[in-house]
Amino acid sequence: MNTTKKAGKLDLVDYRQFRFSKLNTPEFSHLKYLLFWPIYGLLFLTVERLWIRDSYAPVHCALDDAIPFCELFLLPYLFWFVFLVGMLLYTLLRDPDAFRGMMRFIIVSYSAAILIYMLFPNCQQLRPLAFQRDNPLTRFIARFYEFDTNTNVCPSIHVIGSAAAMFAAWDSRDFQTAAWRIAFLVTALLISVSTVFIKQHSVLDLLAAVPVCGAAYWFAYGKKGIGAGKGRPRKTEKTAPRAG
Repeated sequence: MNTTKKAGKLDLVDYRQFRFSKLNTPEFSHLKYLLFWPIYGLLFLTVERLWIRDSYAPVHCALDDAIPFCELFLLPYLFWFVFLVGMLLYTLLRDPDAFRGMMRFIIVSYSAAILIYMLFPNCQQLRPLAFQRDNPLTRFIARFYEFDTNTNVCPSIHVIGSAAAMFAAWDSRDFQTAAWRIAFLVTALLISVSTVFIKQHSVLDLLAAVPVCGAAYWFAYGKKGIGAGKGRPRKTEKTAPRAG
């Protein structure tokens, strides 16, 4: 793998060497996984905006009613986008092996979610009709509710995406310490929990994501398991030995 050093510390994949003729080579074949994103985007657009059903099954449990609305959880909810996209870019630039695992996880889990939405059209009816407090967070959530539909919520893509980013970090050679693993676990859990506190998801949506993530984990990591990247050498360009 061609890499280049930045600031004397970080070895990055040298995509300056990429040509389309090299797409099937070991150095750049992982880029083909990026083709999944436009396909997923079209499928998600279809189930969300184009394939409108006459009825959707509401997803609800008693625990949902016991969980209060709290606009502060908007912050970890929105951080999901940074968490997911950030880990995708980081592994793409830094650790293609971890990127491959992350994309395999996403392809299986996101595809399963879309299939479930098609076979079991569902929705949530948990959003408050009015907010007890008026502040920038509640005003943002109100506008977000207008943009984001309340359909196709079970299983939760937020939970699945958080798990994908967490497992990719755990699999990366750069985050093998216990402190890093705990940090990514707490981040994923906080993002997942945030969805029920801002009434974007039912607790059942979170629970339904667990078996989907389990199947995707097996497909993505199999017997190798998370953390097999531990100890992978950082590949750098070879330099000639100095004389003397």
